[in-house]
Amino acid sequence: MHLALHGSCDPAFAPVRAAFASNFERFPELGAAVCVAVRGRVAVDLWAGFRDAARTAPWGGDTIVNVFSATKGAVALCAHALAERGALDLDAPVAASWPEFAAAGKGRVRVAQLLDHSAGLPALRAEPPEGALHDWQAMTSALAAEGPFWEPGTRHGYHAVTFGFLVGEVIRRASGRRVGAFLREAVAGPLGLDLHIGVGAEHDARIAEVPPMIAGPGGGIGGAFAASLRDPTSLTSLAFTRPRDLVSPGFINTARARRAEIPALNGHANARALARMYGALANGGALADGGARVLSPRAIEAALAERSRGLDAVLLAESRFSLGFMLPSALRPFGRGPRTFGHPGAGGALGFADPDAGLGFGYTPNQPLASGEGGDPRWPALIDAVYACL
Repeated sequence: MHLALHGSCDPAFAPVRAAFASNFERFPELGAAVCVAVRGRVAVDLWAGFRDAARTAPWGGDTIVNVFSATKGAVALCAHALAERGALDLDAPVAASWPEFAAAGKGRVRVAQLLDHSAGLPALRAEPPEGALHDWQAMTSALAAEGPFWEPGTRHGYHAVTFGFLVGEVIRRASGRRVGAFLREAVAGPLGLDLHIGVGAEHDARIAEVPPMIAGPGGGIGGAFAASLRDPTSLTSLAFTRPRDLVSPGFINTARARRAEIPALNGHANARALARMYGALANGGALADGGARVLSPRAIEAALAERSRGLDAVLLAESRFSLGFMLPSALRPFGRGPRTFGHPGAGGALGFADPDAGLGFGYTPNQPLASGEGGDPRWPALIDAVYACL
């Protein structure tokens, strides 16, 4: 069946178009979009395939999809924007603005430790009530009462789900607005991004369905992480399966999940939004086509500096983080420059900035492929093609 590619591509970036088309032949791709911004200008904006598993609804230029943990990069940007405004001190104790958080010996935990995954709160020990994942107060209250799994600051472990509630509540306390509203005000609005945390019913008709995850080449996830995930008592399992709503089949496609603000994993966007967001960060904080500067060059440098490195207590592999952004590693390689930063998502979504190349990259598929060390198998050809064209 002939693949219909849509969108635009600068002739100088024709290899990216070819790599994108090739991914539909090499992998069980359903629908996807890829976008590349260079020096603040969009050079590639392509989409293809279908937004439903039945292959009846073509992917459109306005299609958005759940980008899972790629949402974390947008949340981190919100925190840095607040810090630059002087409304949030990243080095201050969390409890300075969220007094309840001081419970269980957390009075000295700093905001920066929430961002770099060293706070020791990657999970909840007790299973919260059904529906807690969609209940902001239930999740933030449970986390405020929880004790750290390790002494904060002594190691790091991926806060897969809790990151969004922890950093999101700090954003709410500092700005007076929920993270979804602040994202619209400080990031999505100024940059013209189709990016949402908590998406309204008016967008449902253009949201791509996310089918169940299937194995990628090589069989998908394995090793210590997979073994630990099978143990319901392990920290890895607690971090990825609690609350239980997380493992409810198809929950990510429900109206309830779309409306809720689950800032670590339910942002909805397209590749254009991710590429423009990171394109601004790779271009001194603003896009070349106008609009406000969302972050100063100095703040960007602070945001991308490495803060955590080594064996991840949750992922059980080597990982690297800055203040809220993931940095490339053997576990999740992306970008090629030494100052590259961004965030991938479990479904295969990826957004990153390479300031040295002036590059912002976004990729948003809707068919999740299980992938272990090395990241999503659909990334390398796209990324290699992008860098070959610079």
